[in-house]
Amino acid sequence: MNVRLQSVLHQRGIVPESLADVCQVDPKTVSRWLGGRVPHPRHRRRVADHLRVEETFLWPPAPDAPPVPKNVELVATYPNRAEVPRETWLSLLREATEQIDVLVFSGTFFAQTNPHVGKMLIERATQGARVRLCFGNPDGHAVAARGEEEGIGDTLAAKIRASLTYYRALLSHERCEVRLHDTTLYNSLFRYDDVLLVNPHIWGQPASANPVFQLKRVGEIGWFDNYTESFDAIWADTQPWTP
Repeated sequence: MNVRLQSVLHQRGIVPESLADVCQVDPKTVSRWLGGRVPHPRHRRRVADHLRVEETFLWPPAPDAPPVPKNVELVATYPNRAEVPRETWLSLLREATEQIDVLVFSGTFFAQTNPHVGKMLIERATQGARVRLCFGNPDGHAVAARGEEEGIGDTLAAKIRASLTYYRALLSHERCEVRLHDTTLYNSLFRYDDVLLVNPHIWGQPASANPVFQLKRVGEIGWFDNYTESFDAIWADTQPWTP
């Protein structure tokens, strides 16, 4: 509501319809001005002259919007992993042409929400993308500790073994690799070229219950690069999965 315009009309004893005559507009247009819509500059001048007030009193200039930093990498946030739309996962996978990296403990949802994920990864690799999948070692210390922290014991190791079965076909493709890590995992990472989904881990909670934020690589040495460098560091200390 434009309270100032309404107050001046009331103080002057002027009916809103008179503004329609002064500006040669429909009375409904004046109602919209009273409701908060900003008139065209020529109409603002005529109304201000007619009411004998400053135009800037009736319509104060909008404050300058803060400049948008050029290196903003955070493009989306989600309260938990389930809130990431399935189409987002699918479209990122379909459109990747150079690099697909996944770092998880079990990543069960990755295949369960997309039963064709193995085939799609092979298709991307055939088109030239490099695919690196890194799962927790089901026999490692990190997985055992995580299972205890979440209160699920050996269930996490069993989930990893079940999840790995979806990716057996990738092992025969020269541009696909599946490895196992034994690292304390602070984040699950899902990289598709210059887009990265980061799923931070909160102690004692499953990764699915934790938030996700989406990064877009903008320049050198930003969030995106810091996370992808951590992936490379973990990858260098892994062992190939040999079913």
